Amino acid sequence: MRCNIHLLQDIITYVRRIIKSPSNAVITDELIIDYINRFWITDVDARMQLFDLKTKYAFQTVPGVDRYNMPLYNIQSQTPGEPTAQDIGMFPVYQGFLSPAYIGGVQVALQTQKSMFFNTWPNVVQNLQVVGVGDGSAGPYTLQLPILPNFPIPPNPPLQGLLRGHIDITGIISTGQNEDPPLISNTEILNAVPFIESMPSTSVDSAFYITSIDGTGASVVVADSGQFLETDVNYGLLMQPGKAPFGNLPLTGGPAPNYSTTQNTINYFTGLATNIYFPAAIPAGNNINVQCYYFQSGLPRGILYYNNTLTLRSPPDRQYLVEIDAYLSPAAFFNSTAAIPFGYMAEYIARGAARKILSDTGDVEQFQFYEQFFKEQELLVWKRSQRQWTNNRSETIYSQGYGHGGAGYNGYGGGTL
Repeated sequence: MRCNIHLLQDIITYVRRIIKSPSNAVITDELIIDYINRFWITDVDARMQLFDLKTKYAFQTVPGVDRYNMPLYNIQSQTPGEPTAQDIGMFPVYQGFLSPAYIGGVQVALQTQKSMFFNTWPNVVQNLQVVGVGDGSAGPYTLQLPILPNFPIPPNPPLQGLLRGHIDITGIISTGQNEDPPLISNTEILNAVPFIESMPSTSVDSAFYITSIDGTGASVVVADSGQFLETDVNYGLLMQPGKAPFGNLPLTGGPAPNYSTTQNTINYFTGLATNIYFPAAIPAGNNINVQCYYFQSGLPRGILYYNNTLTLRSPPDRQYLVEIDAYLSPAAFFNSTAAIPFGYMAEYIARGAARKILSDTGDVEQFQFYEQFFKEQELLVWKRSQRQWTNNRSETIYSQGYGHGGAGYNGYGGGTL
């Protein structure tokens, strides 16, 4: 077998031997690559967790930001440089996260159940009864939340603020740009680019609400959109929430020449909502209320993994290094040096791709004949992975592993493995 960047071509050649199609006349290389990628990306990680795909995900926190999406691959080409190359869209870099998890080098709890996590770190909604009153118009209204001081942010990270709206990875993928969170430029705002209404409603998790009652007695609700100003990421863009799938609408109002880039925004650190235009006129004297989540930032000591999102508590007051064990999603292609560690899987991948082709073409006889060889290769790949795990002995109450033989630091014992 050839190695390095020729691995992809080796797999293609082997697939052709199995399906007995030596040339592009019956099935093209491009179509075979599609089958290879579908088996490699969607099947392998579901069939078994490989030791060679186990890795570490590490990132730096952002002051005041409590939620972080699983990262996405950039758009990749199946056959780079080819005029007929097909692209594969953004794809999660990791299959999932698992313990152990560390923040600042100290192990912290990683949970996957919201009930357990928020029992420890409850999200208490701050109901601010009156932050303003209607004047008979839709706006503009500038509102100052009394729980936060309205002064310029100091050079050092603030110790308090508001939790921010969030857009999950489904929403990020829908934008077509691998930018998380989505940032909106001044040009897009001034040209009324439809950034809010193009986001799936189900992908937006708001954390800040302004409410009131209009002249008909109907409820008026404004919420943050999970999108931020490019010129200042501490400003969240406000919207009129709507029904799924694409019911959210931007807040407009006000003459275009006077449109400020901070209009219809909330500053999460100062609590200042600037030049808000409601979807309807607020009668004079009607209360304007706010619902939000107030926090004291600090060193995060717990992580929730849910909906492909990592939530930290407490929200970080500065940058901290977060490290979590993960299984890599094998979305990289085999025509680069990145494929070298997976060379031993070449026959397994080829048989998996050929198996899909034989299934789709209805060649039952060939499928059944080669199934035993596919299973054999899968077992060999699995055994190679399992050998790595057997190097570590299983801990018992009598062994001298972590947590035994002394008090240690952070609940760990002083014993050795």
